[in-house]
This record gives sequence, C-alpha cells and structure tokens, in this order.
Amino acid sequence: MPNASTVFDLAEKTALVSGAGSGIGRAIATTFATAGARVIVVDRDAEAGESTVAEITAAGGDASFEALDVADPEAGLDLAGRLPPLDVLVNNAGVGHVGNLLETGADDLDRLLAVNVRGVFNLCKAFVPAMLGRGSGSVINLSSIGGVVGVRDRLAYTTSKHAVAGMTKALALDHSHTGVRFNAICPGRVETPFVRARIAEYPDPEAAAREMASTQLNGRMVQPGEVAALALFLASDAAAMITGSCQLIDGGWSAGK
Repeated sequence: MPNASTVFDLAEKTALVSGAGSGIGRAIATTFATAGARVIVVDRDAEAGESTVAEITAAGGDASFEALDVADPEAGLDLAGRLPPLDVLVNNAGVGHVGNLLETGADDLDRLLAVNVRGVFNLCKAFVPAMLGRGSGSVINLSSIGGVVGVRDRLAYTTSKHAVAGMTKALALDHSHTGVRFNAICPGRVETPFVRARIAEYPDPEAAAREMASTQLNGRMVQPGEVAALALFLASDAAAMITGSCQLIDGGWSAGK
C-alpha cells in the first residue's frame, strides 16, 4: 500500500509545464515544485514565465524557464534535445475563441487547432520517446469540459478540446504496457486572471460572474489550485493505474441541469 505521507512526493522528478506563466499552468508548476519536482516552466511570454520561476525559487523550489511556441514542432524537438529526460509532461498551453459557426472563421479554427491540438502533439512527439525508452512517465493534457460535452458559442474551442481528449485516449492505447501514462484533465470554468479580466469587460461584471459560476452545480468557478491538485495526483505514483482517462473537475457541470 502507498505511504500516505509520501504518495504525492515528486522529489527527484523533472516536470515540464507548458503555458505556465499564469493561471492553471502557473498553479500546476508551483504545486509540483512544492512537491519536490524540478520544474521547467514553458511559456511564450518570457516575463510571465520568469515570474513563475521567481515565485518557485523564492519559496525554495527548483525551477527554470524556457521560452517556447508550442505550435512550432521544430522548437519542441530542439528543446527536448537540450533538456534532461522528463518524468512528467503537462500540456497546458492553449488559446480560446468565442463564437458559433457564423461567427467563426477558418483562421480562428486553424489558430486553435495549431495551439490546442498540434501543440499537444508537438510536445508529445518531442518528449514522449525518451519516456518510452525509460519505461516510465506521466503525460497530462489539459482538455476541458468542452472536450466532454458541447459548449454554446465555443465551436472552435469545443472542437479543439474534444481532439485533445481523443488524442489522450489514443496515446494511452498505443503505448499501453510501456510504463508511460496518458491522461487528460477536463475543467469547467476556472477563475484565472484571464477570466477575471474578461469578466471585468462586461457591462455588468457581477452578473457575468454569476452566470459563469452558475454553470457549475455547486455555484462557483473552479480555482486553479484545485486543477493543480488533480494534476499532482495524476503525476504521482498514486495514479499508477490511471491511464487513458479524462478526469472531470467541473463542479457537476457534466452531470446535467
């Protein structure tokens, strides 16, 4: 049986978290560092990424920053060639779009597929082979509630996040019995700085916040730290029998209304 005091220990493990400059990615990076991991913070925004590293190191953790556009496959391969093998890969980087079919252009869809889908593929292509060679590792892909159910006025986003969920399952099937696990996290609405900034732009921010929170059955948005706690579980040895799953953290949204 696992030791309860050490079951979530990531000491001596190296984890890369993409999109770790803010929001969910930053929460995952800092949580992993608290659990003892060496964290590689990846983001397109150098200032944001370095800020995450500064927070981790100020708390006594081990972190470094790498600037990367996940949509660039060559950049991912180059980064993998310069870094030590990973124990944990978190594909968190992503972009969003609001709009139905009539409001969504082909360029909007292409942008979301490039980052949200090909970005996951690119980093898996770059880092998973070494994991397979070592016979161990945990890959965690950030999908969404929009990867499990349809979401109104989020055509491109829902399409891309369903693709992430499907890719995760395919990876798990293709690489079963290798010691490498592949799982997806599917959050509902998460109260990140980005979301709070968008709420502030509404004519009635308080009403907008209530509407967003009401989607979850428990009446509030998910906190980034709650997503990070789930990621820590999936990264740890406690989740050794979990692969090919899409783990919901949605306050009951997917249960229905």
